[in-house]
Amino acid sequence: MYEVIVNQLKQIERSHHVKVLFAVESGSRAWGIASKESDYDVRFIYIHPVDWYLTIDPQGIGKKRDVIELPIHDHLDISGWEVTKALRLFRKCNPSILEWMRSSPIYLQPYSFISKLRLLEDEVFNPKSMLSHYIQIAKQNYASLQGENVKVKSYLYALRSLFACKWIEQFNEIPPIHFQHLLSQMKVDGKLRNEIEQLVKSKVFDKRETIRPIPIFNDYIEHELYSLQDYIKNLYGEKNNPTVQLDKLFRETLREVWNEKFDAF
Repeated sequence: MYEVIVNQLKQIERSHHVKVLFAVESGSRAWGIASKESDYDVRFIYIHPVDWYLTIDPQGIGKKRDVIELPIHDHLDISGWEVTKALRLFRKCNPSILEWMRSSPIYLQPYSFISKLRLLEDEVFNPKSMLSHYIQIAKQNYASLQGENVKVKSYLYALRSLFACKWIEQFNEIPPIHFQHLLSQMKVDGKLRNEIEQLVKSKVFDKRETIRPIPIFNDYIEHELYSLQDYIKNLYGEKNNPTVQLDKLFRETLREVWNEKFDAF
């Protein structure tokens, strides 16, 4: 599958006249909770030639698309963000792009872009912003856990989001993305931990999609959501503004990828 994905990315470069800066697995396969039937969620960042950016017409919706998406086919879901979109979201401490930067396998990384971007993570890390994101995901998944039969992945997505929040609360740093890595640092009692590990096994090996609600999970999720929402109220949400560094990285990447010299930059 690795070669199929790389070939698809190379085809995207040719058909859209772009260069892929970074491409990685995302979602359940990167989180360590995928079954054999899980989709391959490939995410990438790409850059256009210099002339695409030198225009009097504004970028944005209805002007210039800043995403490339392929139809899902044969368990393969591929989509990417244009580099300036990615950098603006990175500036906002967007958890999705920060997760991509920690994901594996890496399908393409032919340039220095991601290595340089990783050096700026401390400039954009904002605990309150990340916590808000993961709390919202946990709440959305928890809302779907109230029926007679519920999805296994909804439990795992809610728990993973809560664990990411607890990691930020405990270590004040961007959390890892692998489910078991997060779980290993969580302070949960033995019974709950065993139930979680069994749930992961049922998702990965038993291919179970739905189960009856598990009260111990619902109680834990509800309790942690209340606790985290109280905690976040007292956090200071001020962000650094690394725009100068990100502009510099963008220009350096244009030069590196397209081998163009331009005095204006």
